[in-house]
Amino acid sequence: MNDSNPLAEIISCFQTDFAALHCTLMEVCGTHTHVIRKAAIHQLLPRGIRLLSGPGCPVCVTGSAYIEQAIRLSQEPKVLITTFGDLLKVPGNHNNSLTDARANGGRIKVVYTPLDAVEIARTHPNLEVIFLGVGFETTAPVIALSLQTARQQGIANFTILPALKVLRPALEALLTDDSINLDGLIAPGHLSVITGADAFGYLPEKYGLPTVITGFKTAEIWLGLTALARQIKAGQAKLENMYPQAVSNAGNLAAQKLIKQVFRVDDGEWRGLGVLPGSGLGFDKEYLRYDARVRFQLEPLQSVEPPGCLCGMIILGKSEPEECRHFGRTCRPEHPVGPCMVSSEGTCAAHFYYRDRRAREDDEDSSYLG
Repeated sequence: MNDSNPLAEIISCFQTDFAALHCTLMEVCGTHTHVIRKAAIHQLLPRGIRLLSGPGCPVCVTGSAYIEQAIRLSQEPKVLITTFGDLLKVPGNHNNSLTDARANGGRIKVVYTPLDAVEIARTHPNLEVIFLGVGFETTAPVIALSLQTARQQGIANFTILPALKVLRPALEALLTDDSINLDGLIAPGHLSVITGADAFGYLPEKYGLPTVITGFKTAEIWLGLTALARQIKAGQAKLENMYPQAVSNAGNLAAQKLIKQVFRVDDGEWRGLGVLPGSGLGFDKEYLRYDARVRFQLEPLQSVEPPGCLCGMIILGKSEPEECRHFGRTCRPEHPVGPCMVSSEGTCAAHFYYRDRRAREDDEDSSYLG
């Protein structure tokens, strides 16, 4: 290996060894998507290898009805909505957002963790503090901890508006869709830290899908792609954990225990997929009083997609952002039409920010192999 440019050596070997390979791969993590576009990895792949982005952005897969509920709650007297910042610009059912609601007098505050929201509720007993609980298994443990903290401290004015998702049912929905034919998957690194590598064993075992867990540096992603391509070329299907410094086989058992103590498996609504049984996390009966839907007797709403927006199709890898008539025109980060352009993990945002990126065979993080 060339010590002066190890990443270029990896890329060169990949291009030579798999020049004749024809396959479709998918990454299911918004951070992977942004690194891939920033490093222009997609441009350096052999012509026959296609790389798609899957439903790995929690903000993007959240239906517009959820945002609409949050907007309406923000207009209620003595209600304070607390949220992560990337939800502020996500459009609701009427192309309005939490940013618009705040401009119209809604109480909305950005927090770094749900524990901050618990503290606000403790120090402001006159307010009903609602945290917008959006995320996958990665986010669920800290939300569970916030609920346990509120319960232990007797804080009665804190609730969660839940939209937590479990990834497996969404992946299985993709793999049973005849219009999507995947040959290999890069599993999400952050989520795997919580669930453990073994949680993805069903992909090769049940579906014969080569699966690799990898990190987030450019070199790590190239090594993950190399492992997938080798499996496909050899006609193999197995799970490879190439991120062992962060991901164990069993995962974070303490975090898993927290999730089981507070939540129960429920149905979940996914943009592009609809309602999937067993794909959401609802509240265990002991924590139902912390469910904002129960506290405020919310009626279910139906999500409404913006006309012409392909976000639901892009999430599933069925369309590319550039195929959407809104992309880069009426839909831009400052004025998004859909959530795929809003979130820091969104596919449209990645394509937009790095649309002029040129392929490189070196990178600032190539020292990973040095």
